[in-house]
This record gives sequence, C-alpha cells and structure tokens, in this order.
Amino acid sequence: MTLKATVASADGLIDDFRDPDGRSRLGTHWRLVTDTVMGGVSSARMSFTAANGRRALCVEGEVKLEHNGGFLQANLDLTSQGQPLDAVDFAGLRLIVRGNGERYNLHLKSRDCTLPWQAYRATFVAGPDWHEIRVPFEHFTPNRLSASLAADQLTQLGLVAIGRAFRAQLCVAEVGWYRDLDAGSAPSPSG
Repeated sequence: MTLKATVASADGLIDDFRDPDGRSRLGTHWRLVTDTVMGGVSSARMSFTAANGRRALCVEGEVKLEHNGGFLQANLDLTSQGQPLDAVDFAGLRLIVRGNGERYNLHLKSRDCTLPWQAYRATFVAGPDWHEIRVPFEHFTPNRLSASLAADQLTQLGLVAIGRAFRAQLCVAEVGWYRDLDAGSAPSPSG
C-alpha cells in the first residue's frame, strides 16, 4: 500500500517549524544524526527557534573527516506508518533557507534505499538572507544506487552537511512540495 502525500495546506507545506517539539505538519518528528553513529567525530546541535524574524529549524555544527566521518543531518520520516509516500502529483521540494554561504545537500530516501548511506541528493547554497530554493525531482541524483528516484516511493528527507570539513550553520523556515516550476523562479544551481 502506498500513501498519498498528505499535506496540511494547499501549497504543499511539510513544515513551517511552529511546533516547538519538532513535530512536522505530517505528524512526524525531526531527528539529528551525525557521523558518530559510524565512529566519526562531527558534532552538531539542532534547535527550533526564531531566526531573523522567522520560526525555523536550525542545525549548527562542525563536519569533521576524521575516522571516516564527514556528515551531520536533520532528517524527517515522511509518514508515521512506515509506508512510502506518493508525491507524484508534485514537481519537487521547496525550501526557505538561510545560512553561512556554504553548500548543503537535500536528500530524499525511497524504498530503494535499503542501506543507510544510500540516498538521492541535490545540492544548494544557503546564503545569509532568507531565500526560496526549488529542487525538481529530476535534479536528485542517486548516491550508491542504480535506480532513479521514484516519487511514489518516498520515505524520508534530510537536510545534510556532508563530504568536507567545515562549519555548518543552516536554518530552514519552510519545507514543502511544489506542483510546478514558477516561470519566475528557476531551480537553484547545484553549487
């Protein structure tokens, strides 16, 4: 059984971070994961706070490469029942972000992702001012997978700092689905 994407509003909102306990509009909770789960030494903290006038999920930390590490992430299960979410009625994901000018990843997982390091990845830059980023499903590339992203089999999304040593500082005020590309808002480049 595949669940249809269940969103709280007509604009496809997944979360606007107004729940201080980290519960999304989907009813699932955000989690912080670092490379310490595999022996790495990266460190991070996640908070739900006001950032430059907006409620936001903020992730800050140090990505370190020692001991085969190199990531930190905030992730969200897309359903609470363990079934995949069907998002084929949408064109992709949109985020309202700000940060420290670094390059970050947006990860989607599907039922094809059976190992922890597998995901579909897209890259974006989070500048110092709030801005919207739209990532079409076709811009997600498979990492350690041969299958293309199946938008009807989604299980998790992740906001990830990965792959190089750096100070991460990312705030997200909204995350949601969008139905089609607005002619005035081209997809962000994969910086």
